[in-house]
Amino acid sequence: MQLALSPMHESLVIATGKREMPYLLVFLLFIAQAALAADDQAVSGQQWLEKADVAMQSSTYQGMVVFLKNGRVDIMKHSHSFENGDEIETLTSLNSPLREITRHGSRVSCTLKDTQQEVEAPRPTDRSLIVNLPINSQVLEDQYLLTTAGQEIVALRPTQVIAVLPKDDLRYARKIWIDTETFLPLRAEVYGLDGTVLEQVMFADLTVSGSSREPAIHAKHVEYHERVKKQAAEKFNQSRFLLEYWPPGFEALFFADKAMLTSKKTVEHLLLSDGFSNLSIYFEAKEPRERGLEGLRTLGAVNSFSRTVGDIHVTVLGEVPARTVELIAKGIVLR
Repeated sequence: MQLALSPMHESLVIATGKREMPYLLVFLLFIAQAALAADDQAVSGQQWLEKADVAMQSSTYQGMVVFLKNGRVDIMKHSHSFENGDEIETLTSLNSPLREITRHGSRVSCTLKDTQQEVEAPRPTDRSLIVNLPINSQVLEDQYLLTTAGQEIVALRPTQVIAVLPKDDLRYARKIWIDTETFLPLRAEVYGLDGTVLEQVMFADLTVSGSSREPAIHAKHVEYHERVKKQAAEKFNQSRFLLEYWPPGFEALFFADKAMLTSKKTVEHLLLSDGFSNLSIYFEAKEPRERGLEGLRTLGAVNSFSRTVGDIHVTVLGEVPARTVELIAKGIVLR
């Protein structure tokens, strides 16, 4: 699961990773198992996620959303509707920097209100500006335990809490609060390996005005996802780069040239995902006299590891533990 596009920057600081299962995750697992033991007929965590995925694609709704990320609080207006069979989703900021993020189908763009400058964000696999859920939750069972973990109130609505617990230390745990009436996810949190909350997104209010009559929306998502994934795998296999360490459960979703906003240089960008966690790998050609940042850095839930491989500066960045990005970066070689 990936939280919020807001705000659009990638500043970083130094961090370390841990390998032990944190107390919080053990506690979440305990209460989840207790809930299931109390009601064997309960809807499974996987089924709740599938219902939420359908609701997010088929409902017309709007509300106020609060993002807590990297020590910053953002309050934004959110809306989700349809136009000519395509989804239209917007996030409009209420505080500086003023901006509006729009997703029209698979195209995501950000308009800066002060300058009216529009920046297109190449995020071809994003299906939400709030919470990205896996397009097929059945493939997650080797990497995650998906289970119910009690009920709570969010935005004055009853919700079912879903615990997303990793089976290794290569990814983060999450919790998702799903509205029991509309099945929309109203809150999500990402937890560090020590159990601390790294990121949070939450609806402060929600108005649902109907459902779409477009039955092919999910099929369009699946078809587009599979096409982009196939193109990414084929293109990366023909590149000069090789990943000697490929984390279990992750697959290539996107591989293309990307112009960096800060340096204006063009880099090659490989996007990996396991359904919840996304990883970006940037390959940038460097002149012999140029030196890029080396080593491990982090900001909140995002860790990065950079190193130089031949004449290529490699940066692995994602919402995963430090150990994951370091293992991948140190296993990248040139063919």
